[in-house]
Order: sequence, then C-alpha cells, then structure tokens
Amino acid sequence: MAADWVDRQLRERGIRDPRVLAAMRAVPREAFVPDDQSEHAYDDAALELGYGQTISQPFVVALICQALELQGDELVLDVGTGSGYQAAVLDVLAERVVSVERIPELAESARRNLAATGHDAVEVLVGDGSLGVPELAPFGAIAVAAAAAELPQALVDQLAPGGRLVLPLGGTLVQVTQDAGRLRVEPLAAVRFVPLVIVR
Repeated sequence: MAADWVDRQLRERGIRDPRVLAAMRAVPREAFVPDDQSEHAYDDAALELGYGQTISQPFVVALICQALELQGDELVLDVGTGSGYQAAVLDVLAERVVSVERIPELAESARRNLAATGHDAVEVLVGDGSLGVPELAPFGAIAVAAAAAELPQALVDQLAPGGRLVLPLGGTLVQVTQDAGRLRVEPLAAVRFVPLVIVR
C-alpha cells in the first residue's frame, strides 16, 4: 500500500496528532481484515467482518484515537474489539489496552490478529462492553466502536477524572470529558456505526 494513504485520508482531513499518524502508519491494517477483503484494507470505507460487525474506516479510527488525546501512560478501555485493529492502534499510543467484544468468535480472531502483529499485550475479554470492566477502572480513556442512543452510565462511571470517552451518540461521534464531576460533550463528526447494546 502506498504510504501516501495516511496523508490523503488522514492528514488532509484534519488528523494532526503526530503520534496518531505514526501509529496508523505502523499498524498493518491488512492483517485485521478478512482475507477476501485484503485488497480493500486501505479503502476509505468500513469493511464487513461477519456477525453483523464491521472494521471502521481508517479516518474514523484515527479521529477516535486523536480525540482520546493519549499521552502514552494511560489505561484504555476499547469497547467493541471487532478484528482488533483499533485496539492495535491504541496499543501503540497507550500504556495498557483492555478490549471487550460481545462475540466470542470475533474475540478469538482478534487475539490471533493482535498476536500476529506484535500486539499480544492487548487483553481481549468476551463480555458486554456497555458494562465496561469495573474491576479495572478507572480508565484514562474509553473508546466505543458502536453507536449508543444515550451515554452508557457504566462507562461514564468508570472514566477517570480528566479522562476522555469517545463514542458515537446516534449519528455523531462525540468526545466526553469528565472534570470535577461535570461532563462536557463535544461533537466531532457525523458517523455510522453498528448499534451498541446497553444492558440496564
């Protein structure tokens, strides 16, 4: 894949964090897409993974990672592992990544993909990501790869003070910041994601 895809798809569309750009270059996206879609790995589009799930387009992954404002010392929760691609990018950017996937087959595939690309430090759990992982909280950052109709309170509760939660609310990707007990919600971009199932 020509190296200019990062400039064309990411830098020219507002991804400015040099650490994010470097991480997107470093992680081989083709290792995280189904074999029959490998030629489309760097297309500016989401790709089907099976089980009704997708791998987000590169720009959306980069936008999420940039909005998390990672410095490298964070514990990050990644909700919706999918193929493991976003978790791998986060692994480059943070100290520790825990990822939660509802579908056992996808979780197992993601573990293989992560191990094959040198990101086996990422811990992939099978479970309901809308509940977070309370025993490991608080998280300095939380990334959600599924659209919620409302803020998942369990995830908000597991966010560290000053931490950032990035998720699609309806059709808008938002950054949620918790500071002094108050939430600030900032819209980032219009997006389309599979729905997040929230357990009440």
